[in-house]
Amino acid sequence: MTELPESTESALALIEYPSRFPLKVLGKQSEEFEAIVLALVRARCPQAEHIEISRRSSKGGKYLALTLTFTVHTQRQLEDIYADLYACEQVMMSL
Repeated sequence: MTELPESTESALALIEYPSRFPLKVLGKQSEEFEAIVLALVRARCPQAEHIEISRRSSKGGKYLALTLTFTVHTQRQLEDIYADLYACEQVMMSL
């Protein structure tokens, strides 16, 4: 099996900052899921005065996919947001 070469740069380094960024987050449907995700983003990106949120439930209603679009100012902000989402038990996946 051929291994892909490891990239020394994050794909996040390719983004020009500041930039509007669409963050996709998937978790189990619950009353607090959206509030938890929004709080994690606001904690790392307090200058995000306007966060657009779109929601999409799974066919059976068990899962909720959120797309949060906001202005991010540095690569470090995005890395910290992804780290916080990874550590959150309610978050199943983020893109």
